[in-house]
Amino acid sequence: MLGEGILKGLAETARNFLGSYVSKDRLTTVQFPEERLPHIEAARSFPFLVYDGEDWQQGMRCVSCLICEKECPPKCIFIEKSKDKKPDATGKPQFYPVVFNIDVSVCMSCQICVEVCPFDAIKMDVEFELSTNDRFGGLLWDKERLAKSNAYYGKIHPTEAAAVDAQLAEERAKLEAKAKLAAEAKTATVATPPAQPLRETSETTEGSGA
Repeated sequence: MLGEGILKGLAETARNFLGSYVSKDRLTTVQFPEERLPHIEAARSFPFLVYDGEDWQQGMRCVSCLICEKECPPKCIFIEKSKDKKPDATGKPQFYPVVFNIDVSVCMSCQICVEVCPFDAIKMDVEFELSTNDRFGGLLWDKERLAKSNAYYGKIHPTEAAAVDAQLAEERAKLEAKAKLAAEAKTATVATPPAQPLRETSETTEGSGA
């Protein structure tokens, strides 16, 4: 019938329009900020730095390898590497960033820094209410503002964080087992005295001389 497609389209539009008043599944308008939708796990806004434990400086995973700075397309990451090392969460001495800044006015939330990081030290946040009246200092985030705990990471990206935690726990277990074997080998070496060379007695010497 001529115009059948138009009638079907109008019927679908009318169904959606009327259904938006009675069906919660069709309610697309949220009265923000009084009403808020839950954060979607796959959402991303700007990067943050993950740290383990309670101390953000001691537990920061970043070892200042500079890969994210080099791979960042808009070049919004600036890192200054330390001259010395400090123990990380596993107790292994690592370099750390003396300065780690991200200019979020330039960042395009591409997530490349997250994908290239070999230490799972930088992840994408889901927070979007970031307006500020300071167009310069307020948009240049230092490492203190960027630092967020692993518990926070697990809250906003639970599936991804669980996989990362399992991988890091496996790596820590391997390091601990390796350190334990080294300690046991060292203890065994100390406990076993070296063999003393045999000394020829005077009788053996006289007998051989005869």
